[in-house]
Amino acid sequence: MNQYFTYILQCSDKTLYCGYTTDLEKRLATHNSGKGAKYTKTRLPVKLLASVDFDNKNDAMSCEWWFKHKLVRKQKLSLIKNDLIKEKFIEYLELKQKKNIHLK
Repeated sequence: MNQYFTYILQCSDKTLYCGYTTDLEKRLATHNSGKGAKYTKTRLPVKLLASVDFDNKNDAMSCEWWFKHKLVRKQKLSLIKNDLIKEKFIEYLELKQKKNIHLK
């Protein structure tokens, strides 16, 4: 069974970049070689701040989307600092599921 990761990088300009992968070491090396995402190419070097593991690609991609679109920078930094990314993501999914149940 594959393992999937949502990861957060800090770029040289102190901005954050979030992505997903199956191989953290390889992906970090790819980013730092300038062959990663367009966003990180001009912000090298990057360093890994946090990663969260998942059993399936969909959860890793959903966590990436949630981190990018549902949180502001202050929230992101707090979750990273307190190692709460996965816990808060699961809470978000549970709340979302409850809302969907009540809407039906």
